[in-house]
Amino acid sequence: MVIFEKTLASVESPYNGRLKVVKSLAWGTYIQAEGLTQSGGVVESIWKKVLGKLKKKNLEVKNCLILGLGGGTVAKLVNSTWTQAKVYGVDIDHFMVSLGEKYLGLDRKKVKIKVADALDFVLNELKRRKKYDLIVVDLYCGSKFPEKFSSDKFLKLVSKIISKGGVVLFNKLYTSDLKTRKSALILGRKLERFFDEVEYFYPQANLVFICSKPSIHR
Repeated sequence: MVIFEKTLASVESPYNGRLKVVKSLAWGTYIQAEGLTQSGGVVESIWKKVLGKLKKKNLEVKNCLILGLGGGTVAKLVNSTWTQAKVYGVDIDHFMVSLGEKYLGLDRKKVKIKVADALDFVLNELKRRKKYDLIVVDLYCGSKFPEKFSSDKFLKLVSKIISKGGVVLFNKLYTSDLKTRKSALILGRKLERFFDEVEYFYPQANLVFICSKPSIHR
């Protein structure tokens, strides 16, 4: 069987290494970083499952913050799931954002985009007392999840900018590699210290933590 696959663009990123835009018959157009799909393709199918689960919980989303916007896959799905929601996307890699705009339909009219470090952005939002109903944390640089985004400091900051009744989603790889699985489960235990409820959801080779708003006394 012949599998059609074509590289539409390739660029070297200081944050994600080699970025490639690939078009295939099986998965459509998607962006890879160092061979790992970051936006479009299989990633879209994963997030459809996650957001579909939230929709069944009757979560109301008026504003959504995506930390790790990538090529805009999650933003597109949020826009179609909660049509009235205001979506804000943050990514440190302007190459990734540009490829999303050119090849995946990332639209600045529908998503307010900020090219910045996620930790700095969250610190600023806390100072502004900004709150979000849905926060998506998908902060991979290639296949690596920077340690600072699993630190107590970062988790506490995120817990403080979620609105009452809101949800934070943390995405971690969960492959057959034991080190990767251990890292994901360690993060899960840490999240349980900052949020009232942490649900473990396994959509594919990922573990997504669905975290509810922390208690008032925290």
